Formats: sequence, C-alpha cells, structure tokens
Amino acid sequence: MLRSELVAKLQEEFQPLKAAEVEYAVDVVLEEIAGALASGGRVELRGFGAFSVRKRDARTGRNPRTGAAVKVSAKRVPFFKPGKELRLKVNGGEEP
Repeated sequence: MLRSELVAKLQEEFQPLKAAEVEYAVDVVLEEIAGALASGGRVELRGFGAFSVRKRDARTGRNPRTGAAVKVSAKRVPFFKPGKELRLKVNGGEEP
C-alpha cells in the first residue's frame, strides 16, 4: 500500500474530511513516529506493534564486487516488532 492509497482509503472512511486534511493527518502521525525514533524513543501502537531503535556496532564488511574489506561504522536503525493481533491477522488467525 502506498501513502496515497492510505490517504484515499481514509478519505473514504471519513467522508466529510477533504483529501488535504486526511493527508495532513497522515503526515502528522508519520512525523511523530519518526521524531520519537530520532530522539531514541519507542512508539507502541497496541494491537499493531512497536517501533524502536536498535544500535548496530561497527564492523568490517565486504564489497560484493571486489571482495575488498570495508569499514562499516556504528549506526542506529529503526526496528518494528509486530503485535499479537497483527501476527494473527497475517497468519490467518493461527499463532505460528
């Protein structure tokens, strides 16, 4: 699903709202999630899942073309852990 498809679906659900208003609401939600993660926080949406940040240590990687060793610096990456309800829905109602 694309961002525009999400906006269109939400606009169908909330008929009195204009597309620009729904798009603004989607932007605010995504910006708040990104902002919380950027500050090292965690965002938990009950029934959906939790967004958090994980730290990856520096390591030595390999250039796939040349095979040469390359230093990969430490970094923080976003991580998503699905909630139980989302896992059940994706797996057809059965716990894996």
